[in-house]
Amino acid sequence: MAKIGIVDTTFARYDMAKDAIDEIKKNVAGVSIVRSTVPGVKDLPVEAKKLIEEQKCDLVMVFGMPGKEEIDRICAHEASLGIIMAQLMTNTHIIEVFVHEDEAENEKELIEICKDRATKHARNAIKLLFHPNELLKEAGMGKRQGRDDVGPLKI
Repeated sequence: MAKIGIVDTTFARYDMAKDAIDEIKKNVAGVSIVRSTVPGVKDLPVEAKKLIEEQKCDLVMVFGMPGKEEIDRICAHEASLGIIMAQLMTNTHIIEVFVHEDEAENEKELIEICKDRATKHARNAIKLLFHPNELLKEAGMGKRQGRDDVGPLKI
């Protein structure tokens, strides 16, 4: 049975992990989900690594919502570097799902971005684990998470 780790933060203003879990459960039978919550985005890399090494997760999704300030962008970048390092140290995919608060003009739009990004990345996680050939078909297709797909460039 495949095991997916889910890590989110108390700093986030929306529960993207719930949307991702719902999407995974809706599309895959028999997958085990291990969820953990940490304070902020810089705590995500070590928690993801722990889920891989201690809980034997096959893939981990990490969810964060950096704020609007410059310090939030810096912290998000540092967290991203840590997530990449954790992937390389464990040879395991860790799907980073960040939504920056300044991506939207209002809260309603921000929620829609969160929902879209979380569910589309959950589908990506399913494809990585169970249907990697489906990703081959999507290469160069301009897929987006959090926004509408833009499609491939026309020759």
